[in-house]
Amino acid sequence: MKNLILKPMEYKGDYIDGEFVKPKRSDGSWAIESPADLKDHVIAVESSYDHVGMACSAAKAAYRTWAHMPLNERKEYLLKLKAAFQARSDEMAELIAREVGKPMWEAKTEAAALANKIDITLEHSLRLIADEHVANALPGIEGVIRYKPRGVMAVVGPFNFPAHLPNGHIIPALVSGNTVVFKPSDKTPAVGQLMAEIVHQAGLPKGVFNLIQGQSEASRRLVQHDDVDGVLFTGSYEVGLKIKKDTLDHYWKILALEMGGKNSTVIWSDADMKKAVYETLVGAYMTTGQRCSCTSKVIIHRSLRDQFIETFHDNAKKIAVGHWSTNSFMGPLISKDSVEKYLRFQEIAKREGAECIMRGKQLDVGYEGYYVTPSIHTVDRFNRESVYQKNEIFGPNIAIYTVDEIDEALNIVNASGFGLVMALFTKDRALYDKAFLDAKVGLLNWNRTTNGSSSRLPFGGMGKSGNDRPSGHFAIQYCTIPVASLEDPTALPIKFPPGLPYEFKD
Repeated sequence: MKNLILKPMEYKGDYIDGEFVKPKRSDGSWAIESPADLKDHVIAVESSYDHVGMACSAAKAAYRTWAHMPLNERKEYLLKLKAAFQARSDEMAELIAREVGKPMWEAKTEAAALANKIDITLEHSLRLIADEHVANALPGIEGVIRYKPRGVMAVVGPFNFPAHLPNGHIIPALVSGNTVVFKPSDKTPAVGQLMAEIVHQAGLPKGVFNLIQGQSEASRRLVQHDDVDGVLFTGSYEVGLKIKKDTLDHYWKILALEMGGKNSTVIWSDADMKKAVYETLVGAYMTTGQRCSCTSKVIIHRSLRDQFIETFHDNAKKIAVGHWSTNSFMGPLISKDSVEKYLRFQEIAKREGAECIMRGKQLDVGYEGYYVTPSIHTVDRFNRESVYQKNEIFGPNIAIYTVDEIDEALNIVNASGFGLVMALFTKDRALYDKAFLDAKVGLLNWNRTTNGSSSRLPFGGMGKSGNDRPSGHFAIQYCTIPVASLEDPTALPIKFPPGLPYEFKD
C-alpha cells in the first residue's frame, strides 16, 4: 500500500461548552505528519491560552447540573457514548494508526477498548463507590459512607495510547458526576479531536466534556487553573514531576500521576523457557517499546542464560517492522527526537561496557518514517549509577542481566527507582510470594509478560512510576470524595454530660 493516499483531517478548533471553537488569536500552531509515513499529513492545529480558561469555566458551570443528575441518567448518557464509540471504531483505529504509527491490529484493539471501558466502569467499578451502611457506628447511631464527585477534572493524555489511556480517566470521572477538560498530547491532536466529535455525537450536555489543544504551556495553565479540582495525567516521569511542582501551592487538588517504567522480567531456573521467551519478546517490543509497561530488563538465572539469549535473539531478528497498513508487529517510533534518543542510548550502552547482541539502527521499510530495529544488550555488572541501566529509553531495547540468587535479582528490579511492573517466570509459589513483598512495584505478573493490563484490576506504580493513585478499576476512587455521615433517628438523650445543665423551654 505504498500509494496509500489519505486526506488531512480538518481542524475544527477546541471543543468548549458543546461546540468547536477556533482561536481568535493563535498562541501556537504545529502540524502532524504520520511517523509511519512523513508524506501523510494528518492535521494542522492551533492553540489558544484564552481557551484554557474558557474550557475550565464551561466545565465549572456544567458541574452542578451534571453532579445533581441521578446516576441512572448519567449512565444513559455514557451508554450513548458507548454506542458512538462502537459506530466509529474503525475510523478511530485508522486515525490512531496514522497519528501514532502502531500497526492496524493494535490500533483496532485500542479503539475497541473505548466502549469496553464504559461497560467495565458501569458494571464493575461503580461497586467501589456504592453507599456503605455501618450499623452502630456510634451506639444506636447508623453510619453511612457515601461518595461525591470532586468537580472539574483536567485530563492530560499521552501519545502512545492517545484514546484509551485518557478515556480510562474520562469515563470514571464523568459517570461519578465530575466534568472534564481534556488536553491530548501535542503529538496526537487528531485523535483528541475525534474523541470530542464522538462525545458531541453522543449528545452529552454542554460543558460536561471539553477539549483544548496545546503544548507544554497550555498544560501548565490548565493544571494551575483555579477552577480545576483534580489533575489526571498519564505520561513521562519528567512531565509528571513538573505537574507536581506546578500544583505545589494547589494542595487541595487531587493528582493521579501515571508515569514511566523501567520494568523487569525475572526468569528463574525452573521457568517454562518456551513461554518465557515468547512473553518477553511481546513485553519488550510491542508498540515499538513505547509503553510504560514494556520490558526493559531481563534478569535471568545463570543456568538459563545462554539458551535464553540465543533463542531470544533468533526470534527478535524475525520481527516484522513496517507501515501500519502491513502485517507487521512493530511500527515506527513516534518522532525524530525519539529515534535520536534511541540511537544515543545504543552508544551510551556501549560506552558503559554493555555488550551488544543486536544493534538498534534506523530501518528503511519503503516509507519515509521513524523506523528502527529492536536491540539487545547484555550487562555483566549491575551499576546503580549507569545512565543506560537506570533511565527509561521508551524504545525497543532490553538489557539482560545474569544472577545466581533471587535477592540479587530483586535488587536490580528495584534499583532504577521506577516501580511499575515486574514479571516473574517460575513454578515456585514461594518465590512469587517473596517478590510480592520485596519488589517495589504496583503490578506483579506471574508467568506473564510485563505488558498488558486489565481494566478490571488496578493499574499504577510506585516510586518514579506514580504517586499511589492507581488507575484502571480503581480510577473511580480518585474521581470521588468519601463522605462520612452519622444519622441519628433517636430523640434527645435523657442523660447529659457533666457540666451541661441543658434546658429547653417550649
